[in-house]
Amino acid sequence: MAKILIVDDDPDVVDAAQTVLESVGYQVASASDKTSGMKAVDSEQPDLVLLDVMMNEPDDGIAMAQDLRRAGWKKPILMMSSISKVTGMEYGKDNEVTPVDDFVEKPVKPSDLVEKVKALLK
Repeated sequence: MAKILIVDDDPDVVDAAQTVLESVGYQVASASDKTSGMKAVDSEQPDLVLLDVMMNEPDDGIAMAQDLRRAGWKKPILMMSSISKVTGMEYGKDNEVTPVDDFVEKPVKPSDLVEKVKALLK
């Protein structure tokens, strides 16, 4: 089964997503910030990265997605954030600014998370 790397600084979000994804058979690794997330991409070789936007810095997730794409990362990135609720602005995927494959607002229903992951891994 595919391996998912969750990069999020909220341990409750990580635990919830990990529980949901493992319950349907995915292997899950996690990191709590951009620096450890980039290292985990190298060491874990995930099939998909589930990435928060705001971690140590307000744009860490966006910067990480940009860094991954510049480094040649072709695998899917699913961005999961509540940033539009915090800022009141709409965010979504964008090949230059936010180079991710899909975007989901937190909180996300477990069934919606599984559906998004499955679709991106096809």
